Amino acid sequence: MSMSRDTLEGLLSDAFPDADITLTDLAGDNDHWQAEIVSEDFCGKTRIAQHQMVYAALKGKMGGELHALALKTKAPDP
Repeated sequence: MSMSRDTLEGLLSDAFPDADITLTDLAGDNDHWQAEIVSEDFCGKTRIAQHQMVYAALKGKMGGELHALALKTKAPDP
């Protein structure tokens, strides 16, 4: 079982509607994704807190439908 780009993008867009989200399928198998997310929601948050926000947005699918996700998160440049 794998997660499609549309499903992953939908979950992230719902959680971070104003974010700039770039998804890369690292292995071409819909199983190993890299997500680059730039969001105002990350302002003042540590990298760990940012990643926890992303994992919460995935609603428990990490490790199941979504096997691997490399994250790059940051707040927009001022």
